[in-house]
Amino acid sequence: MPVFNAEPWLGDCLQSIQLQTEKDWELIAVNDFSTDKSLEILEAFAKKDKRIQVMSNVSKGIIYALRTAFENCTGEFVTRMDADDLMVLTKLAELKKLLLQKGEGYLATGLVSYFSNDELGEGYQKYADWLNEINEREDPFSEIYKECVIPSPCWMLHKKDLIKCGAFAPDVYPEDYDLCFRFYKNNLKPICTNTFLHQWRDHTQRSSRTMEVYANQRFFDLKLDYFLALDYYHSRPIVIWGAGKYGKELAQKLRHRGINFLWVCNNSNKWGKDILGVKMTSYKTLPTIWQPQILLSVASPDGKKEIQDFLDMCGYERNYHYFYFV
Repeated sequence: MPVFNAEPWLGDCLQSIQLQTEKDWELIAVNDFSTDKSLEILEAFAKKDKRIQVMSNVSKGIIYALRTAFENCTGEFVTRMDADDLMVLTKLAELKKLLLQKGEGYLATGLVSYFSNDELGEGYQKYADWLNEINEREDPFSEIYKECVIPSPCWMLHKKDLIKCGAFAPDVYPEDYDLCFRFYKNNLKPICTNTFLHQWRDHTQRSSRTMEVYANQRFFDLKLDYFLALDYYHSRPIVIWGAGKYGKELAQKLRHRGINFLWVCNNSNKWGKDILGVKMTSYKTLPTIWQPQILLSVASPDGKKEIQDFLDMCGYERNYHYFYFV
């Protein structure tokens, strides 16, 4: 558990861990150069509970803290915790139970909820609802290019599997999304309990709100790099669907990588126009393109429904013919 200036919430977080129905655990808490009383709180809890080990980060940053913690953990099963969140009482027990039932090669997760002392942002609630829906059907990787599909503080793995995935070795942000892609790359099989196990706390100082590395929520560079490495067939044409802000951003990043692409959209006013050196065409031309790999970059919910209906009519398969990038 990385800890940086978590004083207002840290005590509640640690208590939620101590109250777990699963008693056989160790917590490696790494203080990430906090300037508040986080270290004092950690040391006070560790003094009374020998299962809590407090360490200091070697360099500033969440990845260094996670790396330090992982290098010093001794458990057979590994999970991550955020210092401002809460564990549901049965979280560790239920995730462990799933892994004991299935064995190695599985990624255990559960449902999550957001809460806040202030008004909860609508975007966070929608994200949690989406995460829960795709994880309940145990098919999260089908939408991995849309957003991070595994909640970063609500998964558990056999330690051997986490090592196979590279654990926290890469210096890549956002670290949770990068790790999620490595779960996907290594063919881990998601299994999900249908109960809520983790409570995400939303507040103004949350890392996802304040750290520059999380500023661009689309993370197109990370997505494209993994798509090109894991799912791109060089013999098949890439097609961008969407001529708005996100479509243009994808187009520029593909061009920067020296990759040719076709471009379609729903807006008839743009058909035939040259945008960034590529001629925009109608989405209705897709059936004439041999085995396209379509990168969907339309953000509008109404537009997405229209697109999905068309893709279904064409008989296209998700994560083979088309990939949701937003």
